[in-house]
Amino acid sequence: MLERGCSENTLKAYTSDLKQWYFYCQKMELDPLVLNSENIARFLREKSARGMSKSTVQRNGAVLNSFARYLVYDGVTENMPMLDPLPARDKILPQIMTEGEIQRLINACEDNTPIGKRDRIAIELAYGTGMRASELCSLKLKDIDRGGGLIFTRGKGDKERCIPYVGGVRKVVDEYIDEHRSKLDKLKQPWLLLTKSGRKMRREFLWRLLRKRGLLAGISPSRLHPHVLRHTFATHLLRKGMDQRTLQELLGHSSILTTEKYTHLDLEMRDFYDKYFPRS
Repeated sequence: MLERGCSENTLKAYTSDLKQWYFYCQKMELDPLVLNSENIARFLREKSARGMSKSTVQRNGAVLNSFARYLVYDGVTENMPMLDPLPARDKILPQIMTEGEIQRLINACEDNTPIGKRDRIAIELAYGTGMRASELCSLKLKDIDRGGGLIFTRGKGDKERCIPYVGGVRKVVDEYIDEHRSKLDKLKQPWLLLTKSGRKMRREFLWRLLRKRGLLAGISPSRLHPHVLRHTFATHLLRKGMDQRTLQELLGHSSILTTEKYTHLDLEMRDFYDKYFPRS
């Protein structure tokens, strides 16, 4: 997985899946290195019966398939299991926020404290650049070209990309760096976003930050997670006329097919609106 450039979070998820397979094999007195279609099918059926989502079961099957290929490549076994078709993923429309909700979320950070300023730029950058939560938390001061209004970040597969930060976003980021960040930087850290104790912000912290400010803004917690700002960034740009290829570059997608899901999402949401809104 490291050779394929998987992110740290993907590696953790795949490790967890393989551990579950190992414990299952222990319980059933099976050799975890002998992967055959019957044993894998029983394992996946058990996961489904325990209420696991289709996407989780699908990932479990895909991980075991990759593991089997690795064992063949490494000479541990000669046979690849013939897996049954994996269940299709549930079709879930990502949450999208309105421009009014975004503004309320930003306004909820206006308490004129270093923490409030930090929270505001975390939200403004997530919405204004479309960066992933992990990218935002890993952003260093040296990654920001303040003169050119550019941010350099590394996404999935350790691929670097350049994102412009302009207008109001640039103004509040520069203000935070010049006037407020030093009050949090107790440990002389390189990161842009710091916790109250001066340490690097983690993805889980960003999620809690978002929900805290959302509560102050009167936005339901069910509508808030770090990725919602990235989804909203993409959808709002498409609605304003941005082409998919440019959006692909901004989001750091390796395939245009991944970017196209936002077009389908926008069309589906408009269809739902036309169908159910009484005055449409």
